[in-house]
Amino acid sequence: MRLEDCRADFPITRDLIYLDSAATSLTPKPVVQTMVEYDLRYRANVGRGVHRLAAVATHRYRDARDAVKSFIGGEDGTLAVTRNTTEAIGAVVAGLAWQRGDRVVTTLLEHHSNLLPWLRLRERGVAVDIVQPDADGRLDLADLEAAVRDETRLVAVTHASNVLGTVLPVREIAGICHDRGTRLLVDGAQSVPHLPVDVADIGCDYFCFSGHKMLGPTGTGGLWMRRPDLEPLFVGGGAVESVTAGGYTLAPGEQRYEAGTPPIAGIIGLARATAYLREIGMDTVRRHDERLAARLIDGLAALDGITVMGADAETERIGVVSFTVRGMHPHEVAQVLDEAAAILVRSGHHCCQPLMEHLGLPDGTVRASTYIYNTEEEIDMLIATVEELSRRIV
Repeated sequence: MRLEDCRADFPITRDLIYLDSAATSLTPKPVVQTMVEYDLRYRANVGRGVHRLAAVATHRYRDARDAVKSFIGGEDGTLAVTRNTTEAIGAVVAGLAWQRGDRVVTTLLEHHSNLLPWLRLRERGVAVDIVQPDADGRLDLADLEAAVRDETRLVAVTHASNVLGTVLPVREIAGICHDRGTRLLVDGAQSVPHLPVDVADIGCDYFCFSGHKMLGPTGTGGLWMRRPDLEPLFVGGGAVESVTAGGYTLAPGEQRYEAGTPPIAGIIGLARATAYLREIGMDTVRRHDERLAARLIDGLAALDGITVMGADAETERIGVVSFTVRGMHPHEVAQVLDEAAAILVRSGHHCCQPLMEHLGLPDGTVRASTYIYNTEEEIDMLIATVEELSRRIV
């Protein structure tokens, strides 16, 4: 599939310029149609009945989960279906047996969902060490390595910053963790939609991601585990092999982590989303995002009164660009862009308030985030509209 041909699958793009995919991506028609087909043709619960609809639904659901697992290169591990990245990270927090005196290492680049759960562990006597990036969002690996001590049970880092677009060297971080005998969790919410991802090649122990940022439906996501060594977050129907009045035996593999009815239509839709991305090619997606980000960074950086945050366009990055307009609150900028040119961007702290404080941005930033349905003409329209704003305030 050519990128030029895919815009027809996203009707919203006819009426506006959507540049908020880092929050939630748009969903193409084939994904929606796949989910509708489940509801209209073979809607039934999975793993429970023996009638024909249950058999079809179970087969389609398990195939879909396998397809999502394959998309991230996780065939040799275990993929538990979750509602989102936040739930996946929470399942790791809840699934490990923490002891007083344990330590966790994370960074100031993290989304609140990969920071607050670790801070909460302080209530149980677990210490949290936070590594600070430089002003461009780069981590010094020597600083991270120095933070990993004998008591460190786990390192938790984002794969790509949802504020600055910076891609972290997760393979190198995995090497540090393995050398020091600690586990690595990678937050892949921003990387899976935009970069070719191979969890086996990364070498992480846990990898968390969301479906709604990668053309899939909301309420879907995944927790990939190199080994199924976590206690399940929930137990109940569907997660057990046998139950007596005296106890229970959990089911093997993924099933033990999926108590209750899973988001059946959602996961089938998410699998279709991964197929859609495969048809385009993730290397093509990556290059497209990099090209649009470079165009936007160069265009904004040339304007008076505009400050672009993060590393330059030559740095490995996803299509996320944050900026500020002198004399204007980010929310005001976002509102003007919407009303004046139907350009939709995110504004504020982006669920990264500690990072904003570190960067000296108490009000946050304006964030434009691209995806496969965005064009160079849309980027130029954003630059031109921001230029008009900057002229008003000079």
